[in-house]
Amino acid sequence: MTSHHWTVRVHAAASVVAWCCALNAMWLAFTLLGGVVFGVGPATVTACVLARRHARGEAVGVRDFARTWRREFVRGSVVVLPILAVAAVLWSNYATFSALPGTGPGRVATLVAFGLTLAALIYAGPMYAHYELPLWRYGPMALRFALRRPHATVLLLLVFAAFAFASAAQPILPLTVSVGAWLHTSTWLGVRFFTENQRRLAAGDDLGDHDGAGLPAEPLRIL
Repeated sequence: MTSHHWTVRVHAAASVVAWCCALNAMWLAFTLLGGVVFGVGPATVTACVLARRHARGEAVGVRDFARTWRREFVRGSVVVLPILAVAAVLWSNYATFSALPGTGPGRVATLVAFGLTLAALIYAGPMYAHYELPLWRYGPMALRFALRRPHATVLLLLVFAAFAFASAAQPILPLTVSVGAWLHTSTWLGVRFFTENQRRLAAGDDLGDHDGAGLPAEPLRIL
């Protein structure tokens, strides 16, 4: 019995690693296919959509990724690129402040703003996969969720930092598994946090409207 249980655990772990490698390869391929700048948005939201489906026990593959990527090409860019652009500007400003003397307050403020923007970027993909909202609302709602759920946000940022550190230490990892593992993990955690928020809404007897899939439609409320 113990040996069988151990074998099942190893098989499950190997299955997760294989899935993360596949997701990593698909994200890289379709990001490059879109010319990087215009490919990263749809590739990211597509990876989150498929990661959510995979977590629900559905079988997904390259055809599913390609079909979803084409469908979400414009929408994914609209959701991801503005937040990514803000994060890039803030990081550039932080680097500038760090190189100048006497800019401590500005450097700290910029770093805090960058951290919040990064958190919003992390939430945006899973939120897109989980909720149906007008495109312009994903960024503000992701930022709001990050501010209203500080413990969850800190956990996601710490996990992101761990993946980023490992990827910087071993440059082969982003090309093989770490990006896919991060997208898989962040989507899994994000959906759990959203589900917890839904339970809190339900406990307050305020479920809001629902769409045909049973997910909250407009308005999305975050307690």
